[in-house]
Amino acid sequence: MKITDRKTAYDGHFKLRVLTLQDGDDQLKRERFEPGRAVAALVWDTQQQQYLLTRQYRIGPESQMVELPAGMIDGDEAPEAAIRREVQEELGYDIDQLEQIARIYPSPGTSAEIITVFFAEVSHQSGQGGGLAEEHEKIELVPMSRTQLQQYEFEDAKTILAVQWAQLNQK
Repeated sequence: MKITDRKTAYDGHFKLRVLTLQDGDDQLKRERFEPGRAVAALVWDTQQQQYLLTRQYRIGPESQMVELPAGMIDGDEAPEAAIRREVQEELGYDIDQLEQIARIYPSPGTSAEIITVFFAEVSHQSGQGGGLAEEHEKIELVPMSRTQLQQYEFEDAKTILAVQWAQLNQK
């Protein structure tokens, strides 16, 4: 298959493009959601010996969701810088150690989104967290023990990936 044309169908908070593909003699049109590049982190507080997750309203499931702190990469910002910013904004912590877990396409059949997932160690809360008022974020910090993390029934794919990584790597 080869992409022969790209048109912007919507250019708002996110983008929606219509791609024309050539597949032999067939020509196909497909919509592709383009939210951009994102980051997320499974955060471990080395002082309190607990994981730090977030709870916030998510538009996809139309409900509150417990998940990793996460956010979009701004412009040409490095993923490492973006996750440091997001953890500070959402949890109020500065990251001491950072390890990349994976770089994933969460839904490659319909979306161009790429998420870089990290494991982050923190030890000191230096800010309030809770998200940014100008972005209308109302984020609650959710601490979890190792046992709680393993027993919680997460619905978010990036969080499930990070939790399984932690179990396999004994983090």
